[in-house]
Amino acid sequence: MNALTSIPERRPLRPSRREMVIASTTAAGALVVGCSPKARTDALASFLSMGADDKFGAFGPFVQIDPDGLVTVVSKHIEFGQGSSAGLAALVSEELDADWAKVRIVQAPANAKVYANLGLGAQGTGGSSAIANSWGQLRKAGASARAMFVQAAATSWNVPAEQVTVKDGVVSHPSGRSATFGQLLPAASRIAPPQNPTLKSPGSFTLIGTDRVRRKDATAKSTGKARFTQDVHKPNMLTAMVVHPTRFGAKVRSFDAAAARRVPGVVDVFEIPTGLAVVASSTWSARQGRDAVKVTWDESKAERRGTDAILAHYKALASGGAQPSGAEKWQSFTTKGAGAGGVGSGQQVAALYDFPYLAHAPMEPMNCVAEIGGGKAKLTFGSQIPTIDQLNTAEIVGMLPGSVEIETLFAGGSFGRRANFKSDYVAECVHIAKTIGGGRPVKLVWTREDDMTGGYYRPMVHHYVKVTLDADGYPADWRHRIVTQSIMKGSPMGGGGLDESAVEGVKGSPYLAATPVVDGQLSISETGVPVLWWRSVGATHTAFVMEHTVDQLAKAAGKDPVDYRRGLYAKAGAARHAAVLNLAVAKSGETTPGWTRGVAVHESFGTVVAQVAEVQLVDGKPKVGRVVTTLDCGTAVSPDQIAAQMEGGTCFGLSAAMYGAITLKDGVVEQNNFDTYRVLRMSEAPTVETWILPSTARPSGVGEPGVPVIAPAVANALFAITGQPTTSLPFVKT
Repeated sequence: MNALTSIPERRPLRPSRREMVIASTTAAGALVVGCSPKARTDALASFLSMGADDKFGAFGPFVQIDPDGLVTVVSKHIEFGQGSSAGLAALVSEELDADWAKVRIVQAPANAKVYANLGLGAQGTGGSSAIANSWGQLRKAGASARAMFVQAAATSWNVPAEQVTVKDGVVSHPSGRSATFGQLLPAASRIAPPQNPTLKSPGSFTLIGTDRVRRKDATAKSTGKARFTQDVHKPNMLTAMVVHPTRFGAKVRSFDAAAARRVPGVVDVFEIPTGLAVVASSTWSARQGRDAVKVTWDESKAERRGTDAILAHYKALASGGAQPSGAEKWQSFTTKGAGAGGVGSGQQVAALYDFPYLAHAPMEPMNCVAEIGGGKAKLTFGSQIPTIDQLNTAEIVGMLPGSVEIETLFAGGSFGRRANFKSDYVAECVHIAKTIGGGRPVKLVWTREDDMTGGYYRPMVHHYVKVTLDADGYPADWRHRIVTQSIMKGSPMGGGGLDESAVEGVKGSPYLAATPVVDGQLSISETGVPVLWWRSVGATHTAFVMEHTVDQLAKAAGKDPVDYRRGLYAKAGAARHAAVLNLAVAKSGETTPGWTRGVAVHESFGTVVAQVAEVQLVDGKPKVGRVVTTLDCGTAVSPDQIAAQMEGGTCFGLSAAMYGAITLKDGVVEQNNFDTYRVLRMSEAPTVETWILPSTARPSGVGEPGVPVIAPAVANALFAITGQPTTSLPFVKT
């Protein structure tokens, strides 16, 4: 492995694609016999970071301290609205005992070896993992820096280190001597950081878990000082837009750019792998030039089916009316007991569920600035997974991934869209900048219409569930079929096995744990529509299916839905689920007169969330008034931000449940902006109350778990009102 890491100096390298693949495979461990999984991961990270700067200050890669005592926390996770940066800074500040008012956060450079997400093995933000994977790492960084200041003071004052205390960035001794971080900085910087510093016990926390942990980017975003990609203006910079095909999978056959070239400001028009690039001196010129281009598309390999036809095929597969092709073969994801259909003579409950494609629709559409030339590559944008963006850029321009510099900016939302294995819009920008050459900056701009019709949607999904009840009304036999597309197929993380993202929330459900016989199978169907994870991923549909089915089972058994869940949790040993359910019921109190309640509980990303939603049916449309949310997310680093995530997640999930649907007609996406892809209005937002179950366990995720619970809670309220289950989303059909 030393041969991969002992480059004496940084220099531009241009390996072939084959050489990159061989090096990557070697580093990953395929040619490293006997390496442990951790060793393979470390080796891969070393390869991916080759060419990156690895020189850091005295306090390591995560902490910087200035002579004036300002503490800078280097965040390896992008901030795109979720608010996790304050929590990450609090982990350092708590153990460092810094003055919270003098703590700031900056974005880390791209370096997979140093800044990898410990849950992903690559530098990136996703899976509600920012706080969870940084919990020990950043606390250790803060504690290590604190120990260095303590030792510096003890040496300077000739006192035992055990007698030295730190509070709000001031180091003190009972004798009355004290010094600030800034005053002790030269001496502390010369001390070797301890490898295993002592961490505080949860009972000693003074910052973590308090409402003092508030966002530090709010002022900059409110005053316009925060820097997003659209704010980037570099000397001699060009702006590019791309003409994309209207059908997925189509390619450019021919084009006529004569009219586009006559548009003032248009610099060039040329083909790239995903369409036709129009490069100009301004966004307006690029857009006018794009509108003037005439393109003939080769649609021989394009997806031409509509969503109705695709869904009909899914249903036929699930019902047995269509034979699966080789790629669509059924895969078992949960099997136990005597086998399907052989247990129980009680009542049977069957349910079918359909879920549409969903767009991410972040407020800031996709964009990127690239500078390619002279053996260098720099990207400036909101990079969600820098490691993958480095890899895809390196393949296009022919250099080591670690040599690709990425300056990560704020981003206006993502919900998963900015993190895909092909780095689609980033690759477009890199191709364009490479063709322009000379290191000249190129900013790629996507419009709302580009973003809405550009694919990478939450997959369309069909579920078929058939449950046989025992004599007590509880499930004796649970048969479950899921048909959808694979998010993970063809990805570096796919592995060729079961796509866990398609079944999470069903697999591992306490309801299946409480059922003696289970037969759960997945069929992955092929379509030309690009799909991607969407905030809360598989839970976006599995939570609905499991929770709405349970309410139907409770009705069939003649039991109260809450008590029915308690019985299932007792059978499954699901104490955390029972605890959040009981807390939600207790905090919700009496039902508001004129409203009907629905309840739902679901675990995702290690966090269990329960919601009680009060619903009315007004002109055939659900209206949600009050939502009581309870959760067990381990240690609550920032209670205020957790509440904000539950509020935002609830509204995000409710918006999709009420109105969200991307449809195709003859392969063409029918929605292209918010007039046709409606989102929740402010006047429709419910009042959300959040209660956090006290815990001293490691933190789990909160960015996504608030999303999937609201839809089944509303559906269960509607079921109580009408007696009819909801078999498809959205609730409001157009």
